Amino acid sequence: MRSATPAMLDIVAAIGLAIGGAFGIAGTFVGSDAIRETLWLIDGTAIVVAAALLTMKYIRQGDDCVAAGFLTFVAGESLVLSGNAAGLHASVPSYAGGIALWSVALIMISAAKTFGLWMRITAAVAAVLFVVSAVQIVWGVPLLPTSAPLPALGYPFLVLTFAGWIWTLLKPDR
Repeated sequence: MRSATPAMLDIVAAIGLAIGGAFGIAGTFVGSDAIRETLWLIDGTAIVVAAALLTMKYIRQGDDCVAAGFLTFVAGESLVLSGNAAGLHASVPSYAGGIALWSVALIMISAAKTFGLWMRITAAVAAVLFVVSAVQIVWGVPLLPTSAPLPALGYPFLVLTFAGWIWTLLKPDR
């Protein structure tokens, strides 16, 4: 059996990032626990698939730091996803570990000049906001994944970064 073409896998990764960004933001703003957890289940699953495909893409291209960054993002998103069904309050420990890994992943992905400057800047801003949130949680500050201003302020920067990655994957002259 033949595997999918690299272009098809880029499209699948782009769709995963788009679903992840949209459902993740939507889940942050809904009031119902069941709806939020369902949206975040879809979000997390889509992001894990997208990041796994991007890991393989950048390994094949020899861009090891970016590939390792996407692999680290898979680990972080898996931690976030694992706590989702426990509910908002019970998910905080796995959430803190997951966003700490997101932060490192975003820096690793942005360290190389693989992506445009604006994408690297939005990723760096998201990374700083998420690592500050993770440290605050570890130090006992009662933050939930939906708390504002942190960590909620990091999500728009993460989704902007996703939009840039999607654009990079789908632009015609790639």
